Amino acid sequence: MSSNEKIISMIGEEEIDFVDLRFTDPKGKLQHVTIIADQVDEDFLEEGMMFDGSSIAGWKSIEASDMKLMPDLNSHYIDPFYSERTMCLHCSVVEPDTGEPYERDPRSTAEKAEAFLKNSGVGDVAYFGPEAEFFMFDDVRFSNEMQKVSFEVDAVDAPWNSDTKYPTGNTGFRPGVKGGYFPVNPTDSAQNIRSEMLSTMKSIGMNVDKHHHEVAASQHELGLIFSSLTDQGDQLQKYKYVVQNVADFYGRSATFMPKPIAGDNGTGMHVNMSIWKDGNPLFSGDRYADLSDEGLWFIGGLLKHAKSLNAFTNPTTNSYKRLIPGFEAPVLRAYSARNRSGCIRIPWTENPKAKRVEARFPDPMANPYLCFAALMMAGVDGILNRTNPGEAMDKNLYDLPPEELQGIPTVCSSLREALDSLNEDMDYLLAGDVFTKDQVEGYSELKWEEVYNFEHTPHPVEYQMYYAA
Repeated sequence: MSSNEKIISMIGEEEIDFVDLRFTDPKGKLQHVTIIADQVDEDFLEEGMMFDGSSIAGWKSIEASDMKLMPDLNSHYIDPFYSERTMCLHCSVVEPDTGEPYERDPRSTAEKAEAFLKNSGVGDVAYFGPEAEFFMFDDVRFSNEMQKVSFEVDAVDAPWNSDTKYPTGNTGFRPGVKGGYFPVNPTDSAQNIRSEMLSTMKSIGMNVDKHHHEVAASQHELGLIFSSLTDQGDQLQKYKYVVQNVADFYGRSATFMPKPIAGDNGTGMHVNMSIWKDGNPLFSGDRYADLSDEGLWFIGGLLKHAKSLNAFTNPTTNSYKRLIPGFEAPVLRAYSARNRSGCIRIPWTENPKAKRVEARFPDPMANPYLCFAALMMAGVDGILNRTNPGEAMDKNLYDLPPEELQGIPTVCSSLREALDSLNEDMDYLLAGDVFTKDQVEGYSELKWEEVYNFEHTPHPVEYQMYYAA
């Protein structure tokens, strides 16, 4: 039975009412269109579905708007939130006249990155294991008007509510600032919500393993088991979808903003990576931290291109409110075994098959397909050019005196700097036409709009600092 026939058979056997075609825009937002199931036949699955690409920011203009969604039939799952039984399929975007991948489609970029890895001879498959954190609030309000710029969030479990009067009384059980990692309930009040998030993910076929409260108040993390590059991009999109919808079911709001509140730790997305070749882990060896030469060169590529990578791994103005010293933020371009203070870590493991490299600077606002593809391209560039990562830094970098810190390079401190760095350092991304210059420029244009919007808007703290000066 062909893949098309299996899907058609499943639609009948599972009594599917609708098929939801899902794709990802350049900024990383999951989009969709829903088709009634009796319109989905083998021809539909083989030929794909036309749609208007001009409606997606950063894609085609109105005079060349016709594009085609091509479903990946291996990506199917039943949506756990819709009232009508709906099968979901993740799609790549292709040109309707040639059938070639659309160069600005993030998922197609991930697929091209996987093909590039095989063609390069470096390895057969790249595995990714992201650790995406998030905050949950009970009330979120913001305003961006000419005369009013403000935001306010609230959460019952937040430390600022220790003196709040509630109709049923204040129990006093809540984490303090930087105190969420990780006491049991009732201090951890979100146990059941996280458990439901994880069980929902498991019910739609996702490979998950754990959940826990994170360091900051109202901050959480669920565990995704590693998978190949494009598939893990699909999984992370489902992860965000489930987290936000389960939170909404409980009357709460989940956000992947890196720094939604001041004075506490921000939200990151540590990304664990490994490459395998001929059934063997490429990064396992007898060098530093039991890495191979290839593993060290991979780190060398990440460190060399870290600033241009920031445009994809830390793609918002808010990202750089997290990447600051003092909040366990991985701002220094250094690597170490087990030490969490550098931007690259080699996690300890006794099993050579688990040998991997962890990039600690990304955050979950990243488009997963572009983020993973860019990280892989930087690392492979390091392997192909045998880029020396320098000496490892095994001391606590947070405690270094200023004179030593001055000699350690940093990641970017703003989205503006990251976009400037990307403009100066993109050749490694263009190898094998994985990314294209048109795609990088189109992505940058979208991000420059965010930079200008942010930089041109007065901030409430400026009134505090300057109004009466």
